[in-house]
Amino acid sequence: MTCVVADDHPAIIESVSRTLAATGEFTIAGKATDGADALALIRELQPDVALVDIEMPLLDGIEITRQLVEEGAAPGIVIYSGHGDPVRALDSLRAGARGFVVKGSPLDDLPRALRAVAEGGTFVDPDLAAVLSGPKSERASLLTYREREILGLLANGLRNDEVALSLTISPLTVRAHVRHAMEKLKAGTRTEAVAIAMRQSLIL
Repeated sequence: MTCVVADDHPAIIESVSRTLAATGEFTIAGKATDGADALALIRELQPDVALVDIEMPLLDGIEITRQLVEEGAAPGIVIYSGHGDPVRALDSLRAGARGFVVKGSPLDDLPRALRAVAEGGTFVDPDLAAVLSGPKSERASLLTYREREILGLLANGLRNDEVALSLTISPLTVRAHVRHAMEKLKAGTRTEAVAIAMRQSLIL
């Protein structure tokens, strides 16, 4: 199986690549250290599976997944995260990822996750699976992690361009997230969306 590995830490890329290659089941077709390169590589190489870090410069793993799914060009994507956040896991799966693995998990989980996804299944870090099936996670995910993050920065007085600079995303992406949050919260303005999110304890 061909695989693209993307992470903003080269040492993690090399460690993961060695682990996958050692199984004899995976060929590392490409490696990327930022989100834009990862998206371009996956589009170009069309691998069977892709292991994508959730936090990378330029584009995060969830946005990469969302764009590829919208284009109808998504391989089996497994999101690789440094944190076992159930809301981020749920965001990843809703965007179209078919797996979510926490970086602190045993390295054996990676080939297992990619194998399951390549065969048409899904894989979620075992510690998160029970949490994701509960109602608390469903309520917390009214807004995506990124939407909550952006509204939180706006609540602290930052402008859209300052939020974009802080998160290394474009101002257009910030505006899109704010618009989606306003729709979900039934808010008429950005300020109202921030106020509602604060009242409902949705802001980070």
